[in-house]
Amino acid sequence: MTKPSGTLFAIGVGPGDPELLTLKAARLLGSVRVVFTAASPKNDQSHALTIAREHLRPDALIERLEFPMTRDEAVLQNAWRTAAMRVLTEIESGNDAAFLTLGDPMTYSTFGYLSRIVRELSPAAKIEAVPGVTSYQAAAAAALTPLVEGEESLMIVSGIAEQKRLSQVLGLADNAVVLKAYRNLPAIRKAVEGLGLGERAVIVSRLGMDGEARYQGLAQIPETLPYFSLMLLPKSRAK
Repeated sequence: MTKPSGTLFAIGVGPGDPELLTLKAARLLGSVRVVFTAASPKNDQSHALTIAREHLRPDALIERLEFPMTRDEAVLQNAWRTAAMRVLTEIESGNDAAFLTLGDPMTYSTFGYLSRIVRELSPAAKIEAVPGVTSYQAAAAAALTPLVEGEESLMIVSGIAEQKRLSQVLGLADNAVVLKAYRNLPAIRKAVEGLGLGERAVIVSRLGMDGEARYQGLAQIPETLPYFSLMLLPKSRAK
């Protein structure tokens, strides 16, 4: 008899506040045997695991999957393939497993890369995604800043883009969110100021974590921002 395979659950644990974990996520975290966390080889800490830990079963096996912070495609492909093979070993043994992601697993998440390679290696693998509250949803709520109203549009922008592209895409939408706003802050600042929107920008750092900070306007923010930082850009209406 063929042994039934397990399921890989990609679980969004929210942006940082443990109380924003969904009921479905909490239930599944309490049932899976194996919990995978994404981590950089240079960083032992997992914020996603910190959020999820109290919901895990006592005998849960927690394992780090290393994803290097690089743009070297060969290095990344090797890391994703290694991680995918480890995940497949577990679920093909009949065990359910969880892959933890901050925010939502389908939004700027390592899970997208991992799931594609798992599917390539094993097209029949069972995979489910459990949505999580995104950082920008939580930031908008904390800052009481509506993201969109009426017929307005919302653009989700990666802050790692170069200044010219940032200016182009931010100029198109009624309202925007700039994620990953920490590394490329000078270019983001120039793009936003060039559009005359510096005073409307709302910057949120380390939301739901120690050291949480919010700033109204580019003039208020420091020269550098923490890793967990984003910008809300309500362009089409006054504050």
